[in-house]
Amino acid sequence: MSVLSELGSIRKGGVRPENKDNKAAAGFLAPWGLGLVLITIGPMIASLYLSFTNYNLLQAPKWIGLANYERMLSDPRLLNSLRVTFTYVFVSVPVQLALALALAMLLDKGIRGLAIYRSVYYLPSLLGSSVAIALLWKRIFGADGLFNQFLAIFGIEGQAWISDPDTALGTLITLNVWTFGAPMVIFLAGLRQIPVMYYEAAAVDGAGRWRRFRSITLPLLSPIIFFNLVLQIIHAFQSFTQAFIVSGGTGGPADSTMFYTLYLYQKGFGQLQMGYASAMAWVLLVIIAIFTGINFYFSKKWVFYDD
Repeated sequence: MSVLSELGSIRKGGVRPENKDNKAAAGFLAPWGLGLVLITIGPMIASLYLSFTNYNLLQAPKWIGLANYERMLSDPRLLNSLRVTFTYVFVSVPVQLALALALAMLLDKGIRGLAIYRSVYYLPSLLGSSVAIALLWKRIFGADGLFNQFLAIFGIEGQAWISDPDTALGTLITLNVWTFGAPMVIFLAGLRQIPVMYYEAAAVDGAGRWRRFRSITLPLLSPIIFFNLVLQIIHAFQSFTQAFIVSGGTGGPADSTMFYTLYLYQKGFGQLQMGYASAMAWVLLVIIAIFTGINFYFSKKWVFYDD
């Protein structure tokens, strides 16, 4: 009778139960949607408009068309910042992922105290982008830092690594590689999903460790590798705090740590060239989108999915 009465109320214009659920869901999603419009989409549209203007925060924006983008083509410091950023991304990301995968495979062996090791290795990822860790890194690679003290034990004379244009970027690459904890945990979760029977069958057939790694681990882990690769490339292109703290906000020495994001900050908040900085931000968005698209395109050739 309760079902018949409910159907009767629906025929008479009553509210369906699923409609109530939809309204409740819409109510819970409303704050997120409002934040998306006001905090994300709105500022993005505003920055796109400002990228075609001359704007210094003190006067009304003045429309100048593509002048900011044309100016970028002849800006030597901007071109250098792209070179520094590309070097940072293409060196640090592969090394970071290789180290993360190697440690994940080591931890996957079921060693004692696995939870403790996971926490210790993941800790740098939580702190790697913080100001405190960047300051610590500056102290470690300074002229009288811990790294030089370590070298002195073996009779090696160190140098001010962060003050030398030939090694300053290398210290930031090392810092990014050191924050391997997040991809390592994801790799470890992926390794736990590979069926053991594949390795047992390969061992029976006489396959060695390298063959099992190349023919079983890598193909079945390729979706996880692809996921980590895309995320870490995006993250590396957006790196800012490390270069800002280590170089004191200058990108020095000799612009060797002038990341693209740091140069954007200097133009926007240091020189109040907000129109030019907005154009730089949109170019960075396009660069990240291009590399993400390239990764998705070539993933068809090497990423293996069970289905």
